[in-house]
Parts: sequence; structure tokens; C-alpha cells
Amino acid sequence: MGIGDKISNKAEELGGKIERGVGDLTDNEELEAKGAAKEAAAKAKQAGEHVKDAAKDVVDDVKDATHDKRH
Repeated sequence: MGIGDKISNKAEELGGKIERGVGDLTDNEELEAKGAAKEAAAKAKQAGEHVKDAAKDVVDDVKDATHDKRH
């Protein structure tokens, strides 16, 4: 995950938390739900990026191990 993606996802998560909090404070259930949905979507994106990063690390480890055995 690039640093730009990390920042964007965290900003989206924070925006969702703020929106959810404002909805809670103002008893606006629709705003609260929209904020919760944005927060959940951002967390899902972050989880997906973590999976991609982990898969890339595994591929890199296999390449390194294969390279080491050849040399």
C-alpha cells in the first residue's frame, strides 16, 4: 500500500468517525449511519491493502529464497 493510499484511507475513516459522531450528537440517524458506512468502507479498504502487502511480502520472500538457492 502506498503512503498516499494509507493517508486517503485514514482520512476517509476519520471523516466517517466525525460524521457518525455529529449524527449521534444531533440525533440524526441518517447522518450517523452514513458516517458508520464510510468508516466501515475505509476499514475494509485498509484490510484489503494489508492483504495485498502481505501477499507481496510472501512473493518477495519466495523470490529471495529461490535466488539464494541458485547462487
